Amino acid sequence: MLKIEMCGICFKNPVFLAAGVMGETGSALKRMAKNGAGAVCTKSVGLEKRSGHRNPTIVEVEGGFLNAMGLPNPGVKEYIKELEGIRDYLKRIDVKIIGSIYGKDPKEFSQVAEIMEPYVDLLELNISCPHAGGGYGAQIGQDPDLSYKVVSSVKDSVDIPVMVKLTPNVSDIKEIAIAVVDGGADAITAINTLGPGMVIDIKTGRPVLGNKFGGMSGKSIKPIAIRCVYEIYTVVDVPIVGVGGITTGYDVVEFMMAGATAVQVGTGVYYRGYDIFYKICRELEEYLIENNLKIKDIVGKAHEF
Repeated sequence: MLKIEMCGICFKNPVFLAAGVMGETGSALKRMAKNGAGAVCTKSVGLEKRSGHRNPTIVEVEGGFLNAMGLPNPGVKEYIKELEGIRDYLKRIDVKIIGSIYGKDPKEFSQVAEIMEPYVDLLELNISCPHAGGGYGAQIGQDPDLSYKVVSSVKDSVDIPVMVKLTPNVSDIKEIAIAVVDGGADAITAINTLGPGMVIDIKTGRPVLGNKFGGMSGKSIKPIAIRCVYEIYTVVDVPIVGVGGITTGYDVVEFMMAGATAVQVGTGVYYRGYDIFYKICRELEEYLIENNLKIKDIVGKAHEF
C-alpha cells in the first residue's frame, strides 16, 4: 500500500531519513534502515575533509532545535568507505541510499557527484544550508543562476537521478525551483532549516551556539515547509520530497496534500525514537485504509480548492 515510484526508482515506502541526522556512519544509516525507512540520506559530504563549527553546535528551543554544524565530514573519498560496508545489506532489505553532497561551485559539486555516484541510488545537492558560510549552501541556493549552473553541471557528470534541496530563506522559492528544474533536477527536496536564528544565555550574555547563528528545525517550521511544497508544486512537474517538522503519519498526509510524493524525517527521530519510520508508516497506512484511499489519491489534493 505504501510503495511509491519516484525518479524511475521504486521505494517500499515514502518515509525517508533526512540528511544530517544519523548519517555520520554506515552503521547509523543501517540502524535507520532497519527501523523502517524507505530510503536513508547520508550526511552532506564534500570534496575535502571539513571540521565544521566549534561546539556547542545544537541547542533545543521551543518548537525544535537550532543547529550550526558547519558541514563537518571526512571528505567524500573517506566517507564512501562507510557506504561500502552497508550497500549490499540495504539492497537486501530494499532500502535506497540518497547521497547528500555539497561544493563551493559547479565544478566541485560535479567532482563530488562523480565519486559518490557508484555508492548511492540518488544524489541530493545541498545548496541550502543556512550556516555553512564560505560560499557554500544557501549562498548558492539563494541565487537562481548559480543554482541552475550547479545542477546542470552535476547532471552532465552523472547518470543517476539528482534531487536538489532548497532553502526557505528566499523571497520566492518558486523562482529557485524553476531554475533547478531547468538545470535538469529530477526531484526537489523542500525544505532545509529555516534561519539563521540565535539563542543567547542571559546569565552570561553569550550566544549559546559556537557559530552564534544556526538553522531552525523541528515542529515549528512545518507550516512554512508545507507552504513551500505547495508553492513549488504549482510551478514544476517533478516529484517533491517534503521535509520539516514531520513526526506523525498525519504530518505526511498534510505534506502529500500540499504536493509531496515522499517525505524526509530529521528532528522527529529525537521526538519519537529510531523506530519513528515504522510508527509513521503505520499511521499513514491506517489513515489510507480508514478513508479508503491510496497515496496517489492524496498527492496534491489541496490544489483542488
